[in-house]
Order: sequence, then structure tokens, then C-alpha cells
Amino acid sequence: MFDKVLAAHATAIGAALTAALATRGDEPVVQAMRYAVAGGKRLRGFLVLEGAALHGIGSGRAMPAAAAVEALHAYSLVHDDLPCMDDDDLRRGQPTVHVKWDEAVAVLAGDALQTLAFELCCDPALGPAERRVALVAALARASGAEGMVLGQALDIAAESAPAPLTLPQIERLQAGKTGALIGFAAQAGPILAGADPAPLADYARALGLAFQIADDILDVEGDPAAAGKRLNKDAGAGKATFVSLLGLDGAKARAAALVAEAEAALDPYGAAAGTLRDAARFAIARRN
Repeated sequence: MFDKVLAAHATAIGAALTAALATRGDEPVVQAMRYAVAGGKRLRGFLVLEGAALHGIGSGRAMPAAAAVEALHAYSLVHDDLPCMDDDDLRRGQPTVHVKWDEAVAVLAGDALQTLAFELCCDPALGPAERRVALVAALARASGAEGMVLGQALDIAAESAPAPLTLPQIERLQAGKTGALIGFAAQAGPILAGADPAPLADYARALGLAFQIADDILDVEGDPAAAGKRLNKDAGAGKATFVSLLGLDGAKARAAALVAEAEAALDPYGAAAGTLRDAARFAIARRN
């Protein structure tokens, strides 16, 4: 059942992104933008829509915010894959943007997807201007030098560090690189409703860390064909991961404990948050 809900949201968000890019011409940079936003689980957009639903906001009103976080996530992947960063040639089973086009197009397509995200956050459909401003500010904090960008910078710095990162250092890195945007996505609904975002912030902190630990586990146990990308890169580079520090069984136990924390954070919402509980379980049960 959860897979069907996630897929339905992904289809709707994909349609919103297609519509947002439909009138922007057909230059290579726009082609690359369309290519970059295609596919994926769209978990972040799903969190926006489900968090909004918990606060009485329908998907029609919340959709621009869901599309925004997916556009920003796509930008981050395009830039992460560049040779100067993670240097990946495969994403979602397809050539990465800089491989299909070139590095300059990839940089510019990422830049344009980032600005598209903030444009979408200004859509009047989202509600009063003050709520849209709050949404823009939250996305800026989550994606910038206090959030996702910081996490990526720490990850790059770790590659040349004299010693592997410690567990607290990895948790700080991943709280930015992966967790910050998940945190924004979960809190977007209450922000739009003018409600307290704290319960969903707590949920997202646990979910984001569980999601990253699951990624580290998949990097060891996963099927490259299912993952759609190269695996075992971190181990090959000698980088510390949750698996290398906790062991495979320890990492799985930590992820399961975080899922329990995420579920507990949803207690104020009762049965209405059932789909978000399912999402927390999905985070560590997925195969890609």
C-alpha cells in the first residue's frame, strides 16, 4: 500500500515539474534540467505533501513546495556527481548530466534548478505571502552553508583528512548533506499552515539519519543494478561510514532505533500520521 501512495505522489510531482519546465524553451541547459528531475523516489516531495495533509492542506495547494524541494534535490545531485565533487558517471541507472552533456551544462543546469526551487516557493497557490516568505527562508537555511552545502563541504574535506571521521563527525556531516533537506520537506506543511513544526522536525531528524545509514548499508549489500549507481565507493576510498564504524549489524540496529524514534515523534498526530510512519519503515527497508 505504501509503495502505491509513494508512486502516486511521485507521478503528481513529476507532472508539476514537467509543467514548470514546459515553457522554458529547448536549449541544452533546459534539456538537462528536464533530464535531471526525471525519475527517483521523490521522497522529499512526498514528505511535503503528507506533512501538509496532516495540517489540512491539500496536495493542490502544497504541490509547488513539493516540486520545489525535488528541484533543489535534483540540483544537488547534478553538482554532487561532478568530477570536482563525487565524480560519478551513473545516476538512477542513466549517465550523469555532465557525462550526457558536459561539465558547463551540468553546472548551469544545477544552478537553474536551484533558482527554480525558490521560484516555485513563491507560487501564490501556496497561500499568504508571509507563509511563502517563511518557506523560502526555511529552504535557504536547509540548502545553504548551514545545511546541505555544509554537509557536502565536510564530505569533500573528509577525503583528504589525516584520519577517518568519528561517529559524531559523520552524524554532523550527514545532518547537513542528507538530513537538512529532509527536515525542510517534513516541516513545509506546518510552515504553510502556520503550525508548530517541532514534531515533524523531530521526525525528520531521525528519518534523515536512518535514511543515510540505510544508504551506507546498501553501499555494502546492495545490487548496483537496483541502485542505479556505483556502489562501494566510500569503502574503496577508505572513508569512514556508519557501517565501518558500527559494523553491519550495529548499523542496522542503529537505523531500526532511529525509525522507532521517528515513529514516536508522530504520536501527537495519532492515526492520521500512518503514512509517515510507513515512510520511516520504508527508509531502511528499501533496496535502492
